[in-house]
This record gives sequence, C-alpha cells and structure tokens, in this order.
Amino acid sequence: MTLKTSRRGAIPAFIVMDVMRAAHQREAAGNHVLHMEVGQPGTAAPKPVLDAAKAALDGNRIGYTGAFGLPELRRRLADHYRQFYGADVAEERIVVTTGSSGAFVLSFLGLFDPGDRVALASPGYPAYRNILKALGVAPVDLLVGPETNYQPTPALLDRIEGPLDGLIIASPSNPTGTMLTAAELQALAEYCRDREIRLISDEIYHGISYGARPETALAFNDDAIVINSFSKYFSMTGWRLGWMVVPEELLRPIECLSQNLFISPPTLSQLAALAVFDCRDQLDGYVADYARNRSLLLEQLPKAGFDKLSHADGAFYLYADVSTMTNDSVEFCRRMLDETGVAATPGVDFDPERGNRYIRFSFAESCDVIEQAADRLINWRR
Repeated sequence: MTLKTSRRGAIPAFIVMDVMRAAHQREAAGNHVLHMEVGQPGTAAPKPVLDAAKAALDGNRIGYTGAFGLPELRRRLADHYRQFYGADVAEERIVVTTGSSGAFVLSFLGLFDPGDRVALASPGYPAYRNILKALGVAPVDLLVGPETNYQPTPALLDRIEGPLDGLIIASPSNPTGTMLTAAELQALAEYCRDREIRLISDEIYHGISYGARPETALAFNDDAIVINSFSKYFSMTGWRLGWMVVPEELLRPIECLSQNLFISPPTLSQLAALAVFDCRDQLDGYVADYARNRSLLLEQLPKAGFDKLSHADGAFYLYADVSTMTNDSVEFCRRMLDETGVAATPGVDFDPERGNRYIRFSFAESCDVIEQAADRLINWRR
C-alpha cells in the first residue's frame, strides 16, 4: 500500500545545503575544508548581542511575543530606516519574522493565489522559486546576464507573455552580488506600480556594499513589500530573525497568517537583537574584511582560470562563468572539493537552465580562509 503524499514537497533541493553536508562529511573524516559555499558570515554575533541573550535567559521567561514581534524591536527598526535611508517608516508597518525565509512565506501567501505568476531574475536565490512552486504559484524566470548586470529590467518584463502578478528583485543579489542603481530601481518600481504588479524587494544584503549604497524600494514605491534580515550585515544567521515592511492594507492578512503559521518570532533572538543596533562600528569592520576578500579574489581567481566574474558591488559573492572548464557545475564543485578542499556552490542552484556553466564563490569567511582558498585553486589549475 502506498499512502498519499503532497506534491508540494516535490521541489528541487536547496543544493548549497547538499554541498554543506558533503563539506561537513569531509571534515568529519579528518580532512580540511575551506568554506566558500555558504552565504554566512564567518563571524559570530557581536558580544553585546550574546550578553543580551544571556541576560534574557537569566531574567526573562522567554514566552511568546505578539505575532508581529516585540514593540521595542519594531521601534528600533523604524529608527534604522530613518538613520540608514532617511526614510520615515511607521513602526506599525514593520513585521518581525522567523528569518527572511518566514517573511517570504508570509508575503507569498498574503499576496498570491495558486496559478498567479511571479517574475524573478535567473540566476537568483533558489528559495524564491521553490517556495512559489510549493504554494502553487508559477515562477516566471527572467534570464539575465552580464548585459543587464544580472538584474531585471522593464524591457525584459515587457517580453513576458501573459499576465504578471508579482516581481521579486534583490539588490545586492544572490548569487552575483550585483546592484540596481537608484534610477534602475525607480524604473522597476514605477513599472510595477503602473501595471498593478506586486513588487517584493529582497534587501537582506543591505549594509554590505563596496562603493554606492543600495537604496530601498520604499523610496520609489510605498506599496512594495520589503524583506530584510539580521543574518547577513548583522551577523546573526542561526538566530533566525528577519523583518518585513508591508502596506497597511496587508497588515491584518499577514498577521493572521503569522499567528497560525509561526505564532511569533523567536523571543530570545528578538531580545538579543535589540543590542545589535549599537554595534555599527564592529559590523562595518566585518564589511571591511569582506571588501578585502573581494579585492583579493578579483585579483587571484583569474590566475586560476576564473576570469569571467560578476560585477559584485554588494553582498559577499562572486558568480563565475566556468564554461571553458566544464559543462557540469555539480561535478566540477564535487571534484574541486575532493581535490582541493575548497567548497563552492554549483550554479544550477541559482539558474536551472544555464547554471551548469557557473559556480558561486562566497567570500564571507575570514581573510585567512579566503587567501588559502585562492592559493589552492591557483595551484589546482596550474
């Protein structure tokens, strides 16, 4: 007898997690691994965050909060928008979530019905596509490349046949690290507003940029749904804490969904996160380290044959065209890990159609790790 299972789970794996598993198995066998596969800072949360968590464990019962999170954390986030962007965002519109992943689930459920169509850049973060599919929403891939700096454009959107209900953008993006200029972001925001297309802006890498600072979509479209996280700039990945800014008319639907799906975001993480806003100097020091890693890789990777790289002005990734080396990025990354101990992510995770010819390097680890990895890759390709 075969019992019924849902088709919702019949979605592709998040391949970077498979690569992490292989890397950890290699480490468990006593072999050294240099981690360039995972989009995770190589640093812990700042000490004031850890101290706040310890104090909370000693003095707080760590019960549920409201579905939208602690009022004091929402106020601090509203202050963050004023200080970082000069934007006046009402704290009532800020929803604290269980990581940015929880925010994506809530926003997709709150905005789209089964059969709706949502455009997204390919290559792009694979969980967008896979969550949409699990919910019965159709992802519409925009095949982007160096000619558009791996970002969507109104011209590409005009080529889509049939109706479009949503657009997901990310600046800086994963896996390429590319950014939209203010003018490009404004053009996309106005395109969506004029055509009544829901705009979702993934801004989880804001704070990590190398030159121009990224702009929030809220500057150009107040109906946009903005998603952010404490994982990247704030170096709090495992704390599973994020937030979203939503239009007022969506607050009650999002609240009902959040109550039923999550009850509330993690209380301990919220109490700890209150301290992170006073750690800017330390966090900016982390970004300075990423900048050094980026410069080193841009200089050294071409010596190993990786000479076609994305123009990464933010985040901590380089997307490499390896079509002269392989047509199977999964096998290439497996062999690279086996022969060098350097773990990287195959491009098929981000682009199902063309990713067999690309790989992603993360440079979020320490400068020492990135320098060792570059040396190993150069020696490997000689």
